[in-house]
Amino acid sequence: MTINYTPTGVCSRNIQIEIEGDIIKSVRFLGGCNGNTQGISALVKGMKVADAVERLEGIDCNGKGTSCPDQLAHALKEAL
Repeated sequence: MTINYTPTGVCSRNIQIEIEGDIIKSVRFLGGCNGNTQGISALVKGMKVADAVERLEGIDCNGKGTSCPDQLAHALKEAL
């Protein structure tokens, strides 16, 4: 399954996620802080969707109330 998610409140403009069963196969951010989004993508690759949501949900970026990791968690929750 491939998900295209439009995040809100962050610099990234799109998150593309590929999931097979309950495992994250790949994540690609369009926009945002390139090094950080590459790092997030590498860290969650091969992780169970529920585990990634648990770890990423609620992370805040500079008082925005959300972040790219948090938005990824929102996208993954929609996939569940």
